[in-house]
Amino acid sequence: MTSPHHAQLTPLSRLLAQLVDRIGSVVAGKPAQILDSVACLLAGGHLLIEDVPGVGKTTLAHALAASVGLRFARVQFTADLTPSDLIGVSVYERNRESFVFHQGPIFTQVLLADEINRTGPRTQSALLEAMEEHQVSVDGQTLALPAPFFVIATQNPSEQLGTHPLPESQLDRFLMCLTLGYPDPAAERALLEGRDRRAAVRGLEAAMTPAELQAAQAAVLQVHAAPALLDYLQALIAATRDGRWFVQGISPRAALGLLRAARARALLAGRDHVMPEDLQALAVPVLAHRLQPLPGSGRGPAAQVRAMVDAVGLA
Repeated sequence: MTSPHHAQLTPLSRLLAQLVDRIGSVVAGKPAQILDSVACLLAGGHLLIEDVPGVGKTTLAHALAASVGLRFARVQFTADLTPSDLIGVSVYERNRESFVFHQGPIFTQVLLADEINRTGPRTQSALLEAMEEHQVSVDGQTLALPAPFFVIATQNPSEQLGTHPLPESQLDRFLMCLTLGYPDPAAERALLEGRDRRAAVRGLEAAMTPAELQAAQAAVLQVHAAPALLDYLQALIAATRDGRWFVQGISPRAALGLLRAARARALLAGRDHVMPEDLQALAVPVLAHRLQPLPGSGRGPAAQVRAMVDAVGLA
């Protein structure tokens, strides 16, 4: 995948361009989704991917982890998965004459929560503290999770059998929600003619180190947002809350998340400042999963968000 960022000459821009290209070498035909995923990682958020099985959700998660040299764990969320299966459990060890905590798969840097809506609410909610606080509570103790900590959850369409819709409180913990969709004909042909994607991911070399990723995440916070840009952001926020578009507006957490994601997108484009098109491009992935259109609107959340953005315009 050819990236527009090669025109930028700063070391960080070159590094981020290499990261995007490295992921694109195994996730074919999805440049926009790759950029959004990397922006989510740089912004320190968590990512939800909703789509039918087999379109590359797991491949994208593996590629993201491998490209930044992070430890990766995958948990298949099933109906019988318990919170202790995720967090860990204390086991009595006779030779020590005490209980010893055995860490669960959540103690990693990138956690793929596969088909998260196939498990029950108790186990879904076990992720909440970890995603928000980057820590878990076990037997009265608080244990810190590794840094950086990034959750990529996948969910099947809600109309499929055996799914449990995520509660609003958990949806709000995900900075972005993406849909990959089917590959275009050229990308699918390359998949048919090429080697196995799992083998390609296994052979993927890291484009940056975890320390370089954390430095890039810190750089995101330094990207400038002008007062006029914040005015525009507040106009978008107010539109979600004015009762014309949605049942209920977005939270301050979501507003801060949209700004953080826009800063990350600007950094990926080699800029030191946020532009209105950053907010416009990210409005759907950041806001749509948090919003419910008014009854009778005839639009889904994504289409309603796009219509709202078009209606707000620039001051």
